[in-house]
Amino acid sequence: MKRLLKALLGGVSLAVVFVPAALSLFGRIRWVYLLFANVCALAPGAPGNYLRVAYCRLTLEECPMASCIEFGSYFAHPETRVANGVYIGSYCILGRTSIGARTQIASGVQILSGRLQHARDDEGRIQGSDSGHFVRVEIGADCWIGAAAIVMADVGAGSTIGAGAVVVKPIPAGSVAVGNPARVVRTATVDA
Repeated sequence: MKRLLKALLGGVSLAVVFVPAALSLFGRIRWVYLLFANVCALAPGAPGNYLRVAYCRLTLEECPMASCIEFGSYFAHPETRVANGVYIGSYCILGRTSIGARTQIASGVQILSGRLQHARDDEGRIQGSDSGHFVRVEIGADCWIGAAAIVMADVGAGSTIGAGAVVVKPIPAGSVAVGNPARVVRTATVDA
């Protein structure tokens, strides 16, 4: 019965967000995509979670309905992949990323599209975001990203990133990394 109810809620949510997703050409018109991503981010409670996941299902490169995206969280770029069973806490802003299965992301996390998004000219003046270099940050399966962490580089499968850590260099699989900048304090072997 519970599975049937979830399927029904998922279907209703897909129907509700179909028009906004279509207006964004399913994520291809960036400003329309962002408008509705932000609107969905503000929908409260369980219905909001279903709406956010449904909108992501229709606009991101990949996002199964068996994910959870809490209040205030959204993806800044539709060039994103979310695997099955991913949990994203409240107030997260996620750039171009690929998130592996069963990964859990605590509240207030930012996953940036790399470290070089804002270039400077020869005289040191900041350039617009269109001149930056955006990359897809890979987060492996079965990771835990602690509250308020900032991730700018890949995180290997089975890793734990401590609360408030700032990841500026790739973290190997099975690692525990903490601090600013994040440094590995323990590594274990993980089946990837």
